[in-house]
Amino acid sequence: MTETAAATRTDRPAATPDVWSRRMVVQAWLLSRGLIALVALLLAVYQGRSLVDQVSNWDVQHFSRLAVGGYLSEPNGQLMAFFPGLPFVLGTFARLGVPIWVTGVLLAAVCSALAAAALLRLGGPWAAIGWLFAPTAVFTTVPYTESLFCAAAFWAWERARADKWGAAAALAAVACTVRVSGLFLVGALFVMILTTRSVSWTVRARRTAWLLIPAAVLAAFATYLWTLSGSWTAWYHAQSTGWVRQLTWPWQSFLNTIPAILPGAYADHPWWSAVFRAEMASMALGVLVTVYCLVRRRWAEASWVGVQVLAFSLSYWFFSVNRAILLWFPLWIMLAEWGTWSPRSRPARVVHRTLVVLVGVVMVGGMVFWSWLFFTGHWAS
Repeated sequence: MTETAAATRTDRPAATPDVWSRRMVVQAWLLSRGLIALVALLLAVYQGRSLVDQVSNWDVQHFSRLAVGGYLSEPNGQLMAFFPGLPFVLGTFARLGVPIWVTGVLLAAVCSALAAAALLRLGGPWAAIGWLFAPTAVFTTVPYTESLFCAAAFWAWERARADKWGAAAALAAVACTVRVSGLFLVGALFVMILTTRSVSWTVRARRTAWLLIPAAVLAAFATYLWTLSGSWTAWYHAQSTGWVRQLTWPWQSFLNTIPAILPGAYADHPWWSAVFRAEMASMALGVLVTVYCLVRRRWAEASWVGVQVLAFSLSYWFFSVNRAILLWFPLWIMLAEWGTWSPRSRPARVVHRTLVVLVGVVMVGGMVFWSWLFFTGHWAS
């Protein structure tokens, strides 16, 4: 290993997984995807819901319109709130005669496997397994951006840790075509460059130069929206008008979310309050992960999660955080470290293992519940 490559590694270097670890993750991928598919099958049998309808709810409708008609297919400009990567893929195959929902589901399946493979290298098998059984894992099986983004972002991080900055930049550029979170990824990779020890400033500058590639992708997207709308803030305007994401102080955002979590807040939509309560829990979890990374001196990982938590706290209320936990690979590494920790005393080990099992049951139960929410058309974050 070269000196610079060794210096790039964090205290948990990526390692080549053994056969047993790979087999565990493959089995977890099959089981988790199978459970989600089982929910869809049961709904099809007992409620007569077609598969197309089940996987085409909420943002999938926006992605479909964008894939077919482009950003100006809606006169209010709300489609400018979405990045072009996923709609481009969906539209490309649609023009070849492949239905959008088929492309989206297959792409999600492949990319969820790729993301799990990256997590296997970053944090071991239990990190990947935890991610596969995340409560909101349904979003990694439908035509949403989570699987595609995670596959590109997680592998970009893995390649950066292996001192393969050309590949990391290319993968980060792909991530930047999918979600605005690509901006945070570029920033976190820059923090990795700055905080890597025993590396000359010449090497830091060379690595930073690679990040100009994904930064250029973000600049190109902003420029394209400007040509369509005449505004450099077209993306933010679409987000603030269509999804109530105007800038708000964090404490006010917290206070705005309180009424939404109270029982009876949405009499006509009884599950909305439950989802908002989960949004609050996800924000708290994001803060916990950020603090955990800071304590462990994982500065880049702390910036990756912390900046996202900050961004969500600047919205009108806590919104879409439940899906964002899928992007927080340090969360799944943290859970894996906690789950595989072995206390010294026997009573402590019994308590710990009991808690690990309970957390696993809650996660699987949450995954099934969230699948039901999405497939039945309820708001699921």
